[in-house]
Amino acid sequence: MDNLPKLLFKSIEDKTIVWLSNRNEYLVLQNEAAAILEQLQQKKPIENIAEQVAIKLDTPIDDTKNFITRLKEDTLTDHKNKEQIEEVSQEVLPKHFQFEKYYKINNLVFKVAFDNELELSYVHPKFAHLVVEKTENINCTFSVFTKGSNIYFYVDQAFIGGWTKEEIHFFQGKFSMELIQKIHGFKENEWLGIFHASAVSNGKKALLFLGDSGNGKSTSLSLLQAHGFTCLADDFVPVNAKNQNVYSFPAAISIKKTSVPVLLPLYPELETSAEYHFKRLNKVVRYVKPNNSNYSSFLPCKSLIFIKYEKDSEIQVNKISKLTGFEQLVPDSWLSPEINNSRIFLDWFANLECYQITYSNNKKMIDTVTKLFADEL
Repeated sequence: MDNLPKLLFKSIEDKTIVWLSNRNEYLVLQNEAAAILEQLQQKKPIENIAEQVAIKLDTPIDDTKNFITRLKEDTLTDHKNKEQIEEVSQEVLPKHFQFEKYYKINNLVFKVAFDNELELSYVHPKFAHLVVEKTENINCTFSVFTKGSNIYFYVDQAFIGGWTKEEIHFFQGKFSMELIQKIHGFKENEWLGIFHASAVSNGKKALLFLGDSGNGKSTSLSLLQAHGFTCLADDFVPVNAKNQNVYSFPAAISIKKTSVPVLLPLYPELETSAEYHFKRLNKVVRYVKPNNSNYSSFLPCKSLIFIKYEKDSEIQVNKISKLTGFEQLVPDSWLSPEINNSRIFLDWFANLECYQITYSNNKKMIDTVTKLFADEL
C-alpha cells in the first residue's frame, strides 16, 4: 500500500482519537492500537511491529500479526462512506417556477424559486418568518426543481447538485450550507463542522445542546429563549474553522406536537401557527420564531450539553467523559474533510467540557443552564 491515508492522533483521557483522511472518519481507539497505526503510517513492516507488540503485551506473534493485518485493512484501506451520495447528472435550469419566496436575512434578500409544492415543503417552513414582499433588490437567487425522481439545486444559475428522493436530507443540508456561506461570507472549506444541535447564548458565550431526536433540544431552547437567552441556531449549528466560534443560523425552532402544550403559555402564537407533517421523519411540528435580531452574530462555545427530558425525573447534572461526548457528537455531524480543519476540530473539542442534564422541571433546567453560563456548577 504505497499511498497511505493521512492520519491525525489526539489523546483524550485514556484513549486516542484517530482521524482517517481516506474517509473523513474519527475512531476512538485504545492507545496501543493507535500506536500501531502510527507505525503503519510510517510504513514499518507488519512483522517488525508485531514482534515489538508481542513482547510488550506478551501475546503470541501470529495472533499479533493477524490483529495488525486486520487493523490495517479496516482503517487504512479505502472504503466507501457509510452513506454514499448517488451521482445525479446536471439538468437544465427551468425558465418558469410555480412558487417564488423572498427571504430577508440581515440586509440580504434571497429569492428562492420552487418548481412544486413538495419542494417548497422541504425548505419554506423553517424560514417562513423571514418572508418579505416581492422585490427587485435581490442579493442571491436559489432555484429548486424536480425532474423525474431527482431534485436539483442551483444558486445564481450555477449548478450545486442533484439528489435522489431518498437523499432529500443531503439536499436540505446543502441548501443550508449555501445559505450560511452567503450570510457569513465563508466558503464551505472554511467551516469546521455543522452540528445537529441547538445553540443558545447569554450574549457572551454559547452552549450547544445535543441529544437524540425527542430528547428535548428544541423545547429546552424555546424555554431558555423565553427566559432571556438568545437562540443562535436550531438543528443546524455551524462552527467556523478560523476562530472556532458558533455562528447564527436563521431557521425557526421546530416544536414537536407533544411540546406545544408546555410552550403555549410562553408562545401563544403556537395555538394558530401552521402545523407541518413530515412523513419521512414520522413527526408533526410547528415553528417558533427565534429571538435573534442579528444573524451575523457568532460566539465562542463554552460547553456541550447532552440534554434529556425525562418525566418525573429530578434534575441531574453531571460532567461526563469527553470520549462519551465525542462518540455522541460525531455521528450526526458534518465535519470538514480538510486535514487542517480536522486538526483544529480535535483541538477545539479537547478544550470543551461535556455535561449531561436530565430534567422534568423546566424552571430547574433554566436555573441550571444559568449557573453553567456563570461557572457556578
